[in-house]
Amino acid sequence: MSDESSPPGAGPLAGVRVIELGSMYAAPTAGRMLRDFGADVVKIEDPAAGDFARQWQPAHQGLAIGFSRLNAGKRSVGIDLRQAAGREIVRRLAREADVLIENFRPGRMEAWGMGYKELSQDNPGLVMTRVSGFGQTGPYRERPGFGTVAETASGYAFLNGWPHTPPTAPPFGFADSIAGISAAFGTAMALYRRGVHGCGGEIDVALYEPLMFILGDAVLNYTSSGEVMRRHGNASGAASPRGIYEAGDGGWLSIAASNQTIAMRLFHAMDRSDLCADERYATNRARMANNEALQKIVADWVRSKPRDEILAVLDEHEVVAAPVNDARDISLDPHFIERSLVGLAGTVLGDAVMPGPVLHVKDYAGPVYDGVPAVGQHTGEVLAGELELTADRLTELAAAGVISAPQGA
Repeated sequence: MSDESSPPGAGPLAGVRVIELGSMYAAPTAGRMLRDFGADVVKIEDPAAGDFARQWQPAHQGLAIGFSRLNAGKRSVGIDLRQAAGREIVRRLAREADVLIENFRPGRMEAWGMGYKELSQDNPGLVMTRVSGFGQTGPYRERPGFGTVAETASGYAFLNGWPHTPPTAPPFGFADSIAGISAAFGTAMALYRRGVHGCGGEIDVALYEPLMFILGDAVLNYTSSGEVMRRHGNASGAASPRGIYEAGDGGWLSIAASNQTIAMRLFHAMDRSDLCADERYATNRARMANNEALQKIVADWVRSKPRDEILAVLDEHEVVAAPVNDARDISLDPHFIERSLVGLAGTVLGDAVMPGPVLHVKDYAGPVYDGVPAVGQHTGEVLAGELELTADRLTELAAAGVISAPQGA
């Protein structure tokens, strides 16, 4: 259980014990968020195959990039939850845990006798965070769900893309990531409530719901006006000018003149102060009505110079703009190197870096990402050290396929 006397400089979740029954993307993202801020995360995996995300591409020398990013620094314990003996081990671990994260289809944990009602009887302070496709309630609760389904069901794919292109899903775990971060946020709230009132709680996160919240203007707009918002490409549909533009040297950059002051600054940066008084462009309502013509004016100006020169002019005039970065740009950028990127040590990936925590806490330097666990690497360490299972018992359980063979056994 958590230690409330954490030393100065420790993460805000130092001493918090998390049991992660999560696989793939969303629940492990929540586990990583908690681990980023000091929690000890014990990841329960199938003792034979492990988390399926270990098989994802891309991979380097057999190590999946996505799995590595989300699970570095966690401890892996191989337990077969399909066996009663395996479930009993997890129940025992949950008795001393602060948080249990799971992402099984709703009803599975209850069928195993491991729902919140059962686990909280042994551990009233337990926070159980549940991530599923469509949530623990509602007509769709039993449906399976991955991020792609959440991105379409939430309305995101319908709004993403250009008017003449099909609805478009992102090429990365967008819905899963947002759901995982939301699950970590809910877990932190429940831990705070426990600190005040002494009780645990159950957090219910549906993959689509955080993404639907972000897209909420579309729903409110329809239910108030009857208008269905459509795809706008790189335009926002709310303010003009805004978009992604190609510079004279072929580089790309974004400009977001999303309020009146910045739009006027942009016109001065373009040496087109005449546009400030032009009734077609003087207000956001007028600019939106004449967006196509204005976008051409801005695009032509951006194409008149190399990207770095355009960005320098925009910076001088305090216009909100940035280059369109690829992974190489990000990994070499001094700002991101100082603030946002962290090393992943002790793996076959070499001197690799990846994005670090999503926010910064004063006086906490952040976690060290010290390797990616092999399937069941910490089985003996956790089960012997915390449940006091003997070497003979561990060997017996491993022979029955209930747990991974403890290293060194």
